[in-house]
Amino acid sequence: MVLEHVRFAGVVAAALIAVYAVIKYRLYGGWRRFDLLLALAIALAIATVSFVPQVGNVFLGLFDLQNRGFALLVVSNLALFGLFLYLLNQLRQNGLKNGRLVSGLAIREYRERFGLRKKADGRADGSERRLLVLVPAYNEAPTILQVLRTLPESVLGYRVDVLVVDDGSTDGTEEILLSAGYPVAVHAVNRGQGDALRTGFEIACLEGADIVVNFDADGQYRAEDLEDLIRPVVEGEADYVHGSRFLGFYEEAGSVRHLGVVFFSRLISLLSGQRITDATNGFRAIRGSEVAKLDLREESFSATELILEALRNDLRLVEVPVSMLKRAEGESKKPKRLRYPLGVLRVIIQTWLR
Repeated sequence: MVLEHVRFAGVVAAALIAVYAVIKYRLYGGWRRFDLLLALAIALAIATVSFVPQVGNVFLGLFDLQNRGFALLVVSNLALFGLFLYLLNQLRQNGLKNGRLVSGLAIREYRERFGLRKKADGRADGSERRLLVLVPAYNEAPTILQVLRTLPESVLGYRVDVLVVDDGSTDGTEEILLSAGYPVAVHAVNRGQGDALRTGFEIACLEGADIVVNFDADGQYRAEDLEDLIRPVVEGEADYVHGSRFLGFYEEAGSVRHLGVVFFSRLISLLSGQRITDATNGFRAIRGSEVAKLDLREESFSATELILEALRNDLRLVEVPVSMLKRAEGESKKPKRLRYPLGVLRVIIQTWLR
């Protein structure tokens, strides 16, 4: 009698799953055909096991087990793990869609406010070379103007323009920048440095910048290093120049973070076949014509993704010495404890596997 009740419950559960899947797909939308087929396959499996439990005998030899119920349990756990990975991928895809929406709104508002500086400056004839310094910022009101004012007006014959991407700040960063006359693209919500860079890169492509430099808003990088950073691009020796604190000066040398960066740098060197000494440094210069080739998907931990994407697209990459100081003020926005190293490791593996 108990077995009959279990079978009946299994059949009812299978039917409910199938009906829900069909209704979700046909009436409400939002489900792809793959989602429907996956749900129906799960319903069919549950119904089959309920009606014909002997099907579990198939897995006895496969897993070298003696108990049919345990064999079915092993298979169901493997299936659940697969569904878990599928769900994670779906969440990731939704995150990418949300990021594109936030970025698209920010770019539209930016164009309405400032237009495209390429057209305003008459850059169509190539008469003036432009270096765009892209600065992602999140709640950096105390330091942002001090940092931006260290940037030169020109370097190696390139006019220096600044673009700040305010990634959903709540401390008045946007208002401070606008009052000081700096162009700023604004994310309606905080998305992470990776999304801020994607927004900035798209604007850089629209404006036709010759070189794009990433520069942090926290005062850790020195504007005096700009010339050495872009020189390999200017002289045609590289398409992507990566700043390395370990080839230059690192104010926090010997810290736990130092050891972590060394580990990740060696891992990327092993995976890519090119020696990288400072995998998480965000001070970089990219030839403007190459920026659109980079398939960037990460919301955070974007430094390692950028390196691997550049190498995957055959960009000539070199490292140059730069200085990296302590933050001028406030606390780091990087995740605390193990979230940061685990996040970096995840990005390295996922980007390498593309």
